[in-house]
Amino acid sequence: MTLAELITGIVRLSAWLVLLAMLFVPIEWLFSLHERQWRGRFIDFVYYFLNGLLPGMLLAPLLATLAMLVHAATPQAYIDWLAGMPFVAKLVAALIVGEVGAYWGHRWCHEVPFLWRFHAIHHSAEHIDWLVNSRAHPLDIVFVRLCGLAPVYMLGLASTNAGGMDAMIPVYVTLVGTVWSFLVHANVRWRLGIIEALVATPAFHHWHHTNGAEGRDRNYAAMFPWIDRLFGTLHLPKDQWPPVYGIDRPVRGGIAGELLHPFRADEPAVSPSRPVVAGD
Repeated sequence: MTLAELITGIVRLSAWLVLLAMLFVPIEWLFSLHERQWRGRFIDFVYYFLNGLLPGMLLAPLLATLAMLVHAATPQAYIDWLAGMPFVAKLVAALIVGEVGAYWGHRWCHEVPFLWRFHAIHHSAEHIDWLVNSRAHPLDIVFVRLCGLAPVYMLGLASTNAGGMDAMIPVYVTLVGTVWSFLVHANVRWRLGIIEALVATPAFHHWHHTNGAEGRDRNYAAMFPWIDRLFGTLHLPKDQWPPVYGIDRPVRGGIAGELLHPFRADEPAVSPSRPVVAGD
């Protein structure tokens, strides 16, 4: 990445940050579930810019290589059939396929001890609001996004040889997922009735962040809770909210310490319900 590209990226992220703040700050002020917290804001802002730049740089060559291999191995008849599908149908298919892939990537981050070392950074937050969405290890984001986008590419729904709007399908899938992730982390007390069975809401994702015995390691989907229902991991009790957030053992503080956390041999898996790393 050149200096000009870096500056452009920072400006773009700054503009998005202003828009997101204009949307979520008033909403959380009016409908806050918990008292708003200001501690740790600086770290959240650092993660916002870091994860707005680095994961995309790491994913781009991986996805470009995957797209090239898939295109070379895909029968022309299948490519022609996809080309005849309406754009909306392909976009919906990509959203669903990507959600299933990301679900399993996210679930593995909880079930595989090595992956949990990275994912624990995100769950270390003891207070949930919209900006906490950005607090994550960059390699954790790369892994989950790759799990979501890889099947989209493998099914030809994100061909780099597509023209027009079809070529933007991976961008739309990533953009919708990212914006929705800010929403479901929001510190709001909304309960939305039957809508909660169709799309992920703050209540749905807050339960994913609980450190209580009830609800831990559930609700892995980013946008569609019925995927969790399908795989038996849905937890969304009516009119209830998690009593506590966070993890059993705090991640070592500071950006540098948190980024190095997964590579420290003395750092165990941090929840009794998750696999324990050998030697812990």
